[in-house]
Amino acid sequence: MKAGIGNAAGIPELRRRVIFTLVMLAIYRVGVQIPTPGINGEALAAFFAKNANTLFGMLNMFSGGALRNFSIFALGIMPYISASIIFQLLTVVVPQLEALSKEGEAGRHKITAYTRYVTVVLSLVQGLFISIGLESMTAPVGGEMIVIHPGWSFRIMTMITLTSGTAFLMWLGEQMTERGIGNGISMIIFAGIVARMPAAIAQSFKMLGTGNFNLVLILVVLAMMGAVVAFIVFMETAYRRIPIQYAKRVVGRKMYGGQSSHLPLKINMANVIPPIFASSIMMFPATIGGFVKVDWVQRAASYVQWGSLPYNVIYVAMIVFFSFFYTAVTFNPNDIAENLKKNGGFVPGVRPGKKTAEFIDKVMVRLTVIGSIYLSAVCVLPTVLIKELQVPFYFGGTALLIVVGVAIDTIAQIESHTIMRNYDGFLKDGRLSRR
Repeated sequence: MKAGIGNAAGIPELRRRVIFTLVMLAIYRVGVQIPTPGINGEALAAFFAKNANTLFGMLNMFSGGALRNFSIFALGIMPYISASIIFQLLTVVVPQLEALSKEGEAGRHKITAYTRYVTVVLSLVQGLFISIGLESMTAPVGGEMIVIHPGWSFRIMTMITLTSGTAFLMWLGEQMTERGIGNGISMIIFAGIVARMPAAIAQSFKMLGTGNFNLVLILVVLAMMGAVVAFIVFMETAYRRIPIQYAKRVVGRKMYGGQSSHLPLKINMANVIPPIFASSIMMFPATIGGFVKVDWVQRAASYVQWGSLPYNVIYVAMIVFFSFFYTAVTFNPNDIAENLKKNGGFVPGVRPGKKTAEFIDKVMVRLTVIGSIYLSAVCVLPTVLIKELQVPFYFGGTALLIVVGVAIDTIAQIESHTIMRNYDGFLKDGRLSRR
């Protein structure tokens, strides 16, 4: 792997992709610093300083600090993720959407267009609720209003600004996916989380210098972070190998087959998708409850308050659901069994065809159970750290999971580009090309 990544700079196409990704991420980080007009920046910063280890801290982390600055990217990419969840669920339920998904590239383009439209609608709704909530919020010290000139002019301007920012991020992510390295949406979330880490580390050392933070607690948190990262790397690279035996076939005067291979099944087939989807859904009602000062909205939001037992139960249930749902959407045992049968492959002790599909499905269900338990355990970690250890900033297993998972996927893509390049060089220079 090290050799492959080290040779990446010598591959022109890969170098262009990496540079393009870095430029797009740089543009994203510049946009995070551009504030939305009509906001008292000092009052908003004071408010987030007081609520650093609450739901607002988690929202701010996923937006890469854009929410704390209330920049044009304050909503982040979460509305697009919410819209994607909606259409993935509807594809299973609505026959018309299911038919579109099976029409190939044209059908996927239509579903993508619908997802963009819903993203705009969700962004407008969230922008409206956030602007109304900000008008009633004040700084914790001095009581300064966060919104300089409240009213419908501020609300409409905020809705348009935040929706435009989310639409631009959506386009940015799609461009990175097509022309860069890695999944563009995941890379945006990755960049936002990584960008907040130096500030969190600096804040910890600052509090250590003033005596407000214990050195032993810092060492415990660092040791736990290292253990969690090692555990995530182990689980993300773990596979269950199903042995495959190929029957011997005689073609003309030559005999083919008779070889042994294996079918690798990843323990966490869904990668970081379940935590991102679950976080996106849990953030939506909590955001509304945090900004809309209406009695029934506050009561409803209090039941799913961040860090509470109902919140964690619903969060874990959503992670488990999306783990099974995403695996079922992307992994089809029947297709795999059919391909093995066509190529003369079979699992030892299992009949080809339907029995093989049932066996693979059974193994995949067991692996998904293990993977969902692993994801749930890692993602509930921030509640323990913040509630019990009194960590002065938002630190979460969800953040580490996303960072490590995206990093592993990106490195794997770089390595695959390197291997493809070396393979092409072998074909050009070897005897096969001369033939």
